[in-house]
Amino acid sequence: MDHNTLFEKLWTGYSEMNPGAYRIHDLLKREGESIVNDHIAFRTYNIPGIDLESLSTIFRELGYIEQGFYLFEKKKLRAKHYEHVSDRLAPKIFISELIVSEFSRFVEETAKDVANRTLATISDSKELVFSLNQWQPISYRIYSDLLKESEYAAWMYVFGFRANHFTIFINHLKKFTSIESLNSFLKKEGFKLNDSGGEIKGTRDELLMQSSTVADMVEVKFIEGTYMIPGCYYEFAQRFTDNHGRLYNGFIASSADRIFESTNTR
Repeated sequence: MDHNTLFEKLWTGYSEMNPGAYRIHDLLKREGESIVNDHIAFRTYNIPGIDLESLSTIFRELGYIEQGFYLFEKKKLRAKHYEHVSDRLAPKIFISELIVSEFSRFVEETAKDVANRTLATISDSKELVFSLNQWQPISYRIYSDLLKESEYAAWMYVFGFRANHFTIFINHLKKFTSIESLNSFLKKEGFKLNDSGGEIKGTRDELLMQSSTVADMVEVKFIEGTYMIPGCYYEFAQRFTDNHGRLYNGFIASSADRIFESTNTR
């Protein structure tokens, strides 16, 4: 499997749970746009076997190399981003992990259970990105208790290993040449944007501006019944060149911190 085939498979699973992404694609194509992905993001717990390094295995084997490290002290997360060594248009990969030892024993034990059940069903870490949640059935009580400590921990418990979001690379759009114009268009079409810290995260001076939809509400079957909770979302990124004419390919931790909140319950 090459990296393009991998991304097509990931997109199928992601967009089935995030129908708003399909609609945004259709709307932009009607406007004459072709879409390039800036990055794809994944979440996990920092438990051996399912941690950031394990989850990145398949991407590293397909020609990706580590390019940045990020720490989110308030949310107790760390992350890395990866870029393809030769394919300039290949999306960057952003993988974050929850530092479970900084939470209660309940959170840590739940994460360990997730890891044990996952590792019992896969034979190779390259399978992680497609493994979803192998710890069915899931409990709404556990989800709710995790939510009290970490939205990230709760989301991961329900949805598991899948693309958390894809990102439209605004630089490759022809009609919507700024993040402001794209945001305005999407709002007119009825999409709600994540306004935590403002609809636009980052500035031109920081060389990266980002926005995102709020996650689609999806129907999830729990032991206790069926509930609607936030699933995946769609992000939009505009990048700028530095004083040497180089396009900035990294991420701004303070902006990413707010983007994470696109899956917050509401």
